[in-house]
Amino acid sequence: MSNQTDKSNRPSGFIRFINGIEVLGNKLPHPFFLFCGLAVLALILSVVFAGTSVSYIAAANDGSGMKEVTVSVINLLDRAYWQNITQNFVKIYINFAPLGVVMVMMFAIGFAQDSGFFHAFMKRTLLGAPPVLVTFVLAVVCVCANMASNAGIIFSATIGAAIFASLGRNPLIGAVFGYAASHGGFTANLMLSADDVLQSGITESAASGMGIDAPINPMYNYFFMICATFVIATAATFVTEKVLPKTCKYEGIQQELDQSVSPEEHKGLRNALIAFIVYIALMLFLTVPKNAFFRTDDGALVPQSPFTNSVVFILFVMFVTLGTAYGIGAGTIKKQADFPKLMGKGLADSISFFVIALPSALFIQFFNDSKLANILSVNGANLLKNLNFTGIPLAVSFVLLSTFLNLFMTSGSSKWLILAPIFVPMFAQLGFSPAFTNLCYRIGDTMTNPIAPINYYLPIVLGIMNQYKRQQDPELGMGSLISMTLPYSIAYTCVLLPMLVIWMMLNLPLGPGATIYL
Repeated sequence: MSNQTDKSNRPSGFIRFINGIEVLGNKLPHPFFLFCGLAVLALILSVVFAGTSVSYIAAANDGSGMKEVTVSVINLLDRAYWQNITQNFVKIYINFAPLGVVMVMMFAIGFAQDSGFFHAFMKRTLLGAPPVLVTFVLAVVCVCANMASNAGIIFSATIGAAIFASLGRNPLIGAVFGYAASHGGFTANLMLSADDVLQSGITESAASGMGIDAPINPMYNYFFMICATFVIATAATFVTEKVLPKTCKYEGIQQELDQSVSPEEHKGLRNALIAFIVYIALMLFLTVPKNAFFRTDDGALVPQSPFTNSVVFILFVMFVTLGTAYGIGAGTIKKQADFPKLMGKGLADSISFFVIALPSALFIQFFNDSKLANILSVNGANLLKNLNFTGIPLAVSFVLLSTFLNLFMTSGSSKWLILAPIFVPMFAQLGFSPAFTNLCYRIGDTMTNPIAPINYYLPIVLGIMNQYKRQQDPELGMGSLISMTLPYSIAYTCVLLPMLVIWMMLNLPLGPGATIYL
């Protein structure tokens, strides 16, 4: 009987695997020194492979057509290069893509959270709802938040942690959940984004340069994206509810919830609702009329316009408005000094990210300048091309190649600039449309986004998680985070690849006027 009990209490093979990933990953240095090491490694590799070159046909960034590009690995241990680095050291740091977005969003979201708004709102609206329903709704929101690009990823991780904490659940799981769900939005969304415009433009250049006649527009993957939104949200919900509670060793700071809403909280929420209605009315005034402020000169609103390009500003004002209205009504903001104090606290809680961002910015700079990523992408594409696959095996192989390359080169548009001129014509020769080729790439780009080791958002999530970590919990490391995001990558693979195969077998349309086959 005791032997049977011991076996039943033994963790499953999957959980032991996840725990092993965490143990191995946590043997890595602190993220600060990890990115320092990666920066040094990029310098060394640039010397070892200096002069190695590849030539390929590439789509021009401006959509003007095709051009032949020869890329050679550049030796970064060069006097002129380092003169440029030393002179632009501060500029490299402050121009680091996520830095400004993180700062602005943490100002606003931290302010709304510390004013008490999120806590009271959760008690008033979602406290009695089934946890699975709350998780699924939040998953859909986070997937769609990807339309805000960098801001959406930060927003999702921060909101995930705040909402889980407000509901008395593990906020560390909430942060990872929001982060992973937002990365799923690269293949799924209910709205078009600037990324759809960019990738379709690259596809159009690659197709037209080779004389391929097929419908190409930002909506050519839209039908698949709508379905994938709910598929990915379901997968993320399953992992969050069934897998992470078994594998996560960190409890996090969970709030003891008094389910009753106090009169002060009622007043604060009423103020916040009035402010929200006024804010929405103002936004409608600035977006709905054809000549509105947030529209383009020709009246367009989506997929790209001053509205979509101002998402960070719009979210910032919204959260500051809600936090201010609530804080004044609930009494958490009593004097002018409380306003900057609460706003500064949100930034102070993220200070660790701003430290890690320095070596991260240098590593990304070195890796991009060396052209190592370009060499890796082109050689990987040529390898797959030489395998002579067709049909479903070709599509799946291309997805897996994109997945692999995503571990080393996180910019989706940069990879597609290299891969589109190779694979759009290759797929077209086998009867596949450019829209389908782009879809395969996007699926692969999505599957490993949460676990990509050079993803500069990993330190951001670690910083958010450390805000909620209990003092008695073990130190959070890269291994801890990757072990928590790995189940999401596995889940995305398990749902997106079969979804792609089923779509092919049923020959379903990918978007308006866009089919799988030419």
